[in-house]
Amino acid sequence: MFRKMRRVKCELKTETAEKILRDGEFGVLALSGDDGYSYAVPLNYAFDDGKIYFHSAKTGHKLDAVNRSEKVSFCVVAQHEVVAEEFTSYYASAIAFGRIRITGDTAEKIHALELLADKYSPNVDKNLRDKEIARVDAVAIMILEVEHLTGKAARELIRDGKIS
Repeated sequence: MFRKMRRVKCELKTETAEKILRDGEFGVLALSGDDGYSYAVPLNYAFDDGKIYFHSAKTGHKLDAVNRSEKVSFCVVAQHEVVAEEFTSYYASAIAFGRIRITGDTAEKIHALELLADKYSPNVDKNLRDKEIARVDAVAIMILEVEHLTGKAARELIRDGKIS
């Protein structure tokens, strides 16, 4: 169902692609937007146990697109360095393909908010954190169940053992 990577020498191990997802700061979610146009939006996220969690306002283009089509992709770039004298860049990235859904389950929503808080606000006072998570009904939570994951890097990074 999913294409094989054309440049096999640049393909990363699944474990490395998962690490890119776990450690990435943000990614770009690609959806089917309005009037047949693609809609790609940068988002904070958390990755856990084969699922990617996002939070959002309760209305808007993103949620309309999720309701239109559950099939999406999500791209995270872990590293990018332009190497001008070689007319290239050294990069590492991961792309997750899967189906996304908006959850109404309070336990899933709290789990997602806890993961996001752990990732982006690890040193925040517990009372402040708990107060923010208690606002669970004020946000929408989307969960992307990863069906296929690829990782790719510049062959120079792979060759030099800087990524595998």
